[in-house]
Amino acid sequence: MTFNTYQSPFSWRYGSQEMREIWSEIHKRYLWRKVWVDLAETLSTFEVVTKEQVNDLRNHYKQVDIERSLEIESLIHHDLMAELKSFTEQTKIGGGILHLGATSTDIEDNVDVLRMQESLILLLEKLRSLLLEFARKIEQFVDLPIIAFTHLQPAEPTTLGYRLAGYAQDLFTDYQELISNQKKLKGKGFKGAVGSGASFGELLGKENIQDFEMSMSEKLGIQFFPITTQVYPRKQEYQLICALAGLGVSLYKFAFDLRILQSPPIGELSEPFGKKQVGSSAMPFKQNPINSEKIVSLSRALAQMPRIAWDNAAHSLLERTLDDSANRRFLLPESFLIVDEILEVTQKIIQDLQIDHRSIQQNLEKYGTFAGIERVLMNLVKRGANRQEMHERLRYLANQAWEAIRSGQPNPLNESLSLDAEIRRYISEDELLDLMKIDSYLGNAPIRAKNMATLIINELS
Repeated sequence: MTFNTYQSPFSWRYGSQEMREIWSEIHKRYLWRKVWVDLAETLSTFEVVTKEQVNDLRNHYKQVDIERSLEIESLIHHDLMAELKSFTEQTKIGGGILHLGATSTDIEDNVDVLRMQESLILLLEKLRSLLLEFARKIEQFVDLPIIAFTHLQPAEPTTLGYRLAGYAQDLFTDYQELISNQKKLKGKGFKGAVGSGASFGELLGKENIQDFEMSMSEKLGIQFFPITTQVYPRKQEYQLICALAGLGVSLYKFAFDLRILQSPPIGELSEPFGKKQVGSSAMPFKQNPINSEKIVSLSRALAQMPRIAWDNAAHSLLERTLDDSANRRFLLPESFLIVDEILEVTQKIIQDLQIDHRSIQQNLEKYGTFAGIERVLMNLVKRGANRQEMHERLRYLANQAWEAIRSGQPNPLNESLSLDAEIRRYISEDELLDLMKIDSYLGNAPIRAKNMATLIINELS
């Protein structure tokens, strides 16, 4: 790699080496050559080509010569034909029957599906590991009370395990959606220039086209669409990229929430920060959530990919236009590389998630008292009080307590409720103080969080 010219960040900064290799030029051309060999081998079973020609192709298909291919492409301006000519130069016996009956997309579209399959295998394993790590964290913190926030304002208590279970539930849905897309992926098959199969009918006889495609499907390990034009339906890519972007939604929300919770005014959770890590070039004290910010940033880019895929599907006019070709060269690899990167970063964060128990307890003590008001209100009504009147009275006392907190005073709410004669008509002071203890005001959230962790572990272990 040279840094004297522009390099895509996905060439070296974002994504794993395994994912980059799947979408590399060398691997693509290797798969093109392998499909050409499979095609020749299948044609030989119909006695269209000879075993000697097939063996010659098989002996040389791994010898991708990218420099020679690019040299040819600079003259003819067609990458697949350039690779074909390079392969032909290496195969003096079999080169003359390469690509027989096929059009470019019979090779390219099937190879794109093979690469998407390889990419999904890699992503699904990483998502599986992430879900299992979330499940372990849910079980670890299933009963740890924390203050919940609605409208970014302190609300009622929940547990850390229950909050994590919300992220895990979304990710498990994404996992299932990607599995579904993986099972539905289909290649174009071998149907020629407009999808009619005419060229292979000419070679093999119309009566043999179906058996020929079944044989190729088995060799490639993918199913084929029954109906195509020159290309397979681009709607398939739109649906898959939407599923990838959906996973981005879940990881984005987790990362964005973590950025909020890492802010010192809350300070309950934070991503790991290395001993030698630098937070700011100007402010040495800063510990910025750069990994969470990276997840958010890349997910924003991922969110735009379905728009491109939608246009490619909708604008594939009649039997095919070429206006999707250029953008698919980055649309497919970068969609997978973004997800690959943000999965790996999230895994590192959740494995070493920093929990500040002191801040959790302080926030619970500072804001949790207000949550007891709901319990008080329900008990007042159960004992005969007017709900609307009591709601207004409790709202007034709560607002007074907020003002005291804002001015730096201790929370006076418990005392204010105990001194209110109208409230004391229905509930004693001891009962009020007991109702305002909210550590146990958690409903069955811990049970449901535990069940979610168990479901994930049972399904994915």
